[in-house]
Amino acid sequence: MNRTHRLLAITAGAAATVLVGCATLPSPAELDTQTTAMHKADFRAQGIAGVDRLDQDLGQRACSSDQPPAPAIAKQIETESLAAVKWPSDGKYIGNWRDGERLAQNGRGMTWSDAKAEPTANGGMCYNCHQIGPAEISFGNIGPSLHQYGKIRGVKDPAAPASAEIVKYTWGKLWNSKAYSACSNMPRFGHAKLLDEDQIRHLMALLLDPKSPVNQ
Repeated sequence: MNRTHRLLAITAGAAATVLVGCATLPSPAELDTQTTAMHKADFRAQGIAGVDRLDQDLGQRACSSDQPPAPAIAKQIETESLAAVKWPSDGKYIGNWRDGERLAQNGRGMTWSDAKAEPTANGGMCYNCHQIGPAEISFGNIGPSLHQYGKIRGVKDPAAPASAEIVKYTWGKLWNSKAYSACSNMPRFGHAKLLDEDQIRHLMALLLDPKSPVNQ
């Protein structure tokens, strides 16, 4: 066998080995199952952080893939999320924008060392992803700028009928962001019990109250 024949034989053998190896690789579904099992084996409950944090709902499963969910699945996620939004129990959407600013600046909460899962101990961590108030020069850009959020949308009085649509949308977005975008990166503050109704009212005021510095 000359040198050329030997190279061809080696190449063919290597290709066969690769093909055999590829044929025995786990499928994506099998890899997902193995990964989930590994997570559950390695993760332990501590404090308020339970093993149930590893359980994914439809939206989390569909949006954890390297491919976007099919349109029908995305629509299902949005429809179910919107249906589960809890609107203000007393009909009041707007709180105090000053409290809203403090919440937007606060990134603490839902850690295993908390004494209990109490929304009032949590912050909104809003500046991690958004520009909001003009005085804050440190902010993330994962999400869009919210500076002049209410002003741009023509909200002169959040209680006026003309503002009802944007007010309701903003509440729904804060409560469960997947109601309007199936794979939104935004925390589902109300749905996940990260914030309570009063806290969400305060963030609403920060965004929509004409007196808020956000809208000046």
